[in-house]
Amino acid sequence: MEKGMRKLNLQGESSNWQSPTRRQRCEPVSYSEETILSKVEEIMDDVQDKLPDQDNKLHQFLKKKIKDLEIDKRELVGVFGRTGAGKSTLINTVIGEKNLLPSGSVSACTSFMIKVEANMQKQYEAEIEFITEEEWKDELWSLLNFLGDDADQEDDQEDDEDYHDTVDKLSALYGEEWRDKSPENLMENKYFEEVPEFLHSEKKRLTCKSAEELSAKLVKYTRSESSDGEGKEVKKWYWPLVKCVTVRVPNNDLLQHVTLVDLPGNGDRNKSRDKMWKGVVGSCSTVWIVTEINRAAAEREAWDILKSTCSFIGNGGECQHIHFICTKSDVTGVWDDRSADAVRARILQDNKKAKEEVNQEFRKLKEVKKHFSDECFKVFTVSSKEFLKEQHLTPEETEIPKLQEFLQELNDCHSETLNYVSGAHGILSLIQGARSRAGADRNTDVCRELEEKMEQELKKVRQPMQTYDTFERCLTEGVEKSKSSWERLLKSVLYPPRMKGSAFHRILKCVVQKSGTHKPKNKKLINLNMKLTSCLTDSIDEEFKKTFPNEATCEPFNGIINSFSLETERLMRERQEYKDVELQLIFLKTEEEKMKTKLNKTIRKQKKTIYKSLMETIEENMKEGYEKAAEIRGRHSLKNMRSTIENHVRDSKDIMFQRAKNVMLEQLENLMAQILWELKNTMQESIELSLNTDGDSIPDVSDELQMVKNYRDKLKENSIEAPPLMSADPPVPATHS
Repeated sequence: MEKGMRKLNLQGESSNWQSPTRRQRCEPVSYSEETILSKVEEIMDDVQDKLPDQDNKLHQFLKKKIKDLEIDKRELVGVFGRTGAGKSTLINTVIGEKNLLPSGSVSACTSFMIKVEANMQKQYEAEIEFITEEEWKDELWSLLNFLGDDADQEDDQEDDEDYHDTVDKLSALYGEEWRDKSPENLMENKYFEEVPEFLHSEKKRLTCKSAEELSAKLVKYTRSESSDGEGKEVKKWYWPLVKCVTVRVPNNDLLQHVTLVDLPGNGDRNKSRDKMWKGVVGSCSTVWIVTEINRAAAEREAWDILKSTCSFIGNGGECQHIHFICTKSDVTGVWDDRSADAVRARILQDNKKAKEEVNQEFRKLKEVKKHFSDECFKVFTVSSKEFLKEQHLTPEETEIPKLQEFLQELNDCHSETLNYVSGAHGILSLIQGARSRAGADRNTDVCRELEEKMEQELKKVRQPMQTYDTFERCLTEGVEKSKSSWERLLKSVLYPPRMKGSAFHRILKCVVQKSGTHKPKNKKLINLNMKLTSCLTDSIDEEFKKTFPNEATCEPFNGIINSFSLETERLMRERQEYKDVELQLIFLKTEEEKMKTKLNKTIRKQKKTIYKSLMETIEENMKEGYEKAAEIRGRHSLKNMRSTIENHVRDSKDIMFQRAKNVMLEQLENLMAQILWELKNTMQESIELSLNTDGDSIPDVSDELQMVKNYRDKLKENSIEAPPLMSADPPVPATHS
């Protein structure tokens, strides 16, 4: 099988098949999945146009089923790492676009995400989404407040990275003018003349013929001013206003079903950016954590990223793979006076050692291991420089091809095209089956048998879904532990060791202004809500992971959804009296599979909401306390902020933790009820309308049915079972130095 755009040679019985417009079909030809999808979509559009506009239940049902066929899922690969770790260079190298994302001496801005995906057009495009004018006004007020609150602590400002970060943000957009202007003055339109899209709440679109041209145009929206003069012609830098940048690359097979997302850390001051961050991170099926190799195992920031995001990507997300990527693997301990073979051997030996040390470090992370097994974690030692120049290492030894292979496998394992074509085949089977039996007797026997089978299957589904009692018991323990541990949990955040009160004052001010979450520059994320929720999440993490696993090989609720079956294939095989409704039974089989796929997507989405509800309820209950603390000014303000938060938790602890438990249990109960309702009602409607509805006025779609069947069969034939998405590391050659 070819990698990338898989080619499918379609050989069908209907060699004289004609399209819905009855033009002569060409000789069998090899098609890509993209082409097949396009052709089947065209067929289904034409079939929908053929269906009569009558107030007929079957006609309306068919039109709805065609409309519900959709392709919208892309695999998200989130890329984390501090500025300078080599994220942009890594992305550029892996996707084969050397000059796409700016890298090097121009300082990156890390407050928003950059998505990189395929473009259907033959050009390079960028779409820039801004925060709203109202959001910038609120953020501006917060930034100026932050700087103005601590005028009496100017001696500490010189060493305060958060202070410098805030100044840099304001200076990027306003130069020095912000220093003597009010927030109202700084919202005047003259400051945004170059970005009218911001004022009109629109997206800015850039289109270029080359990656270099697009990269140059993006600089003012994605980078900060460089100390060595790069980007000198830019007068203003608009990154403080940016929410998200989507870059689209033409003709790139690796991005066919995959989007790479360069992610900032969380804890953003802007609520809409923070909400988008949580949504994207929770949807990543893979996370790349990028760090330089020389101190990979000891790199504090890389491990802090993993620890602070594990609940968002694990039980609160759908991540299946964590790749710890050590960049610049060509420079570890290499001396110029060695032979090429000796240099190569030393690099490979150092890379092997780095992998061992990183794996050892991962095994120590108890809080991460609650969400992920060792099998989910893999270490890569990569060199973009060696991959491009091949001075000492072969391309394979740089491990860039391994990452490319992984992305290709994500594309190849992507089943959305097959799901669409299978669904189309089922609908066409129903149309043709209904036409062939127009005016025939109703199929009461087969209907009754299917409905009885459905009730039996629903009983099987109900039993393993009785997880409510287990979660209720776990959460009750979590509530009691939270009520007895809240003082210790708060103290670990409000009284950090080895930090002066004056330095922590500004940090805590940011925490309460941002509803309990703040990421100080070059320091660990502070998330007071997560800390207060920790006893609750600890109590259910193991059971939650077992009930809602992220691994592709495991299924929610112990696989009971996928075991649901009306056994239509058995009926077709064993019951000759049902031969004349075979096409309808084919439809019911595809409808059953489509329903189970839809339910598994619903579960994957809802389980994230259920898990996050614990922390969201705590945050909601802490809101009043944060607001009171944020208003505190003057002498002893640090002491007063601390006591305000402590008093708020003390007064609300008996209600707050219990409410978090109740909200989660209610959402869990609602999900289980929704699953049963969807299964019963969808399949009941499909049985009734496919077998007991008059098929008069239904068009002949025999040709379309045969062609789509050929497409479906070839897609199935060429699809591969999801393999372990990376092979074992090759042996490292012996060192002869």
